[in-house]
Amino acid sequence: MEQYLEQLKSYLDLLGPNPYVHAAAIVVLFFVVAKIARKVLRDVVGRLVRHSSTDWDDRLIVLLSRPVFVTVVLIGLTMATLRLSEADVLTQTPTDATLSILATIVIYVWTRFALGLSHLALELLKGRNITAGLLQERTLPLLDNVSRIVIVALSIYFILIAWNINVTAWVASAGIIGLAVSFAAKDTLSNLISGMTIIADAPYKLGDFVNLDTGERGQVTHIGLRSTRILTRDDIEVTIPNGVMGNTKIINESGGPHTKYRVRVKVGVAYGSDIDQVIAILMAVADSHDDVCGDPAPRVRFRNFGASSLDFELLCWIDEPVQRGRMLHALNCEVYKAFLRNNIEIPYAKQDVYVKELPAGIG
Repeated sequence: MEQYLEQLKSYLDLLGPNPYVHAAAIVVLFFVVAKIARKVLRDVVGRLVRHSSTDWDDRLIVLLSRPVFVTVVLIGLTMATLRLSEADVLTQTPTDATLSILATIVIYVWTRFALGLSHLALELLKGRNITAGLLQERTLPLLDNVSRIVIVALSIYFILIAWNINVTAWVASAGIIGLAVSFAAKDTLSNLISGMTIIADAPYKLGDFVNLDTGERGQVTHIGLRSTRILTRDDIEVTIPNGVMGNTKIINESGGPHTKYRVRVKVGVAYGSDIDQVIAILMAVADSHDDVCGDPAPRVRFRNFGASSLDFELLCWIDEPVQRGRMLHALNCEVYKAFLRNNIEIPYAKQDVYVKELPAGIG
């Protein structure tokens, strides 16, 4: 900065020896340059990007114009301060304080620009098909918050440097405090890290029906950084820490290529029954129900020769896993009624007792 000031002094000497006049001239000059820079940025560059298919570049120009203008003006104020200091009008302490204040303002202005640019970039990605690792549409709010924290932390770091504050001690203290907090809140940190992993890896999403190793089955209603909530079929909300969700086996009934769910209706018929008739009846029951999907088509399988029955299984698809209980009830009722109408016996476990010889005295 002082090097450029020396080059500028040769021109300022034309205005006389007064340092206040020099300082005022520097401020006016840089203010004019700042106005020109902003006008070029908004009018010339803005006109070039105005014909693009999106408005993101226009918003970037608007976002950039303010920090550019303020930075050029503050450079002028910095050079004017150095000119007064060189002329011994300002002592070292006021000079250092003034330069620190100006540097703080510059950092603040560019911090706001960085926050706006980060939000603009994530907003640009929001409507696109993003499937690469952590950078996915559902993780954008999380990335927005993380980027804000990083930008603010860096800004505080540079402000401390601008005020000649030794940041080594602060960083060391922060490290010790962070280590203590990590030990005291290791479970919470585990849940937070698992929550980020779940959001990025997406083993399930909102609205999915999941089965857990612990036996819970329900619809996912909330995925947070600390926990996941599912609503069971008894309308009971279960909150599970993400540390547990990240280390358990999860069966996602809504996963796969579609949300359809296969219902299995198991039924046994007596030996001697017409198996072709049984298959036809089961297929007719599935085809007659409006909530049974036609694609994939229903099917019947002859599974086993049981101890007292021929075991069949009707396989059909429904649109959502939430319909499983209601559909099993409806199909079981219709199968039972159809077998009754067609005199097809559904055997049940029974035992026959044979008496070889009556005890003496019993007639």
